[in-house]
Amino acid sequence: MSDTAPRPTPDRPSVMFVCVHNAGRSQMAAAYATALSGGKVEVRSAGSAPADSINPVAVQAMAEEGIDITAETPKVLTPDAVQASDVVITMGCGDACPYFPGVRYEDWELEDPAGKDLDAVRRVRDDIRGRIEALLADLLPAA
Repeated sequence: MSDTAPRPTPDRPSVMFVCVHNAGRSQMAAAYATALSGGKVEVRSAGSAPADSINPVAVQAMAEEGIDITAETPKVLTPDAVQASDVVITMGCGDACPYFPGVRYEDWELEDPAGKDLDAVRRVRDDIRGRIEALLADLLPAA
């Protein structure tokens, strides 16, 4: 698999989720975007300083939603992946994200789930789900 993704087509927008460790917030957001879009959105996630593994509490919280992220691994943020995206959502690491004209950027202020208990991670997860639903409504207008 290449770091250079194909340019998205107008009917299949591309979204990239970026947080510091790519172990919690961005992984949950990417999983929701993939699941809730039914494959109609190309989804990537990365971290400015990727962790060694996915946050196990985030894995547990997403499993409660019927979404399995156990096979995911934190990935490093690359300029190519950012440039190939239509929308880049940052979560606490906006300064580390390269800027490219024509790419839409949003910064979502979300609590970092690292080291938090399941109840706290559920709150972050639910906040992310609501934001993903709004983002998809914007990107995928009803046919």
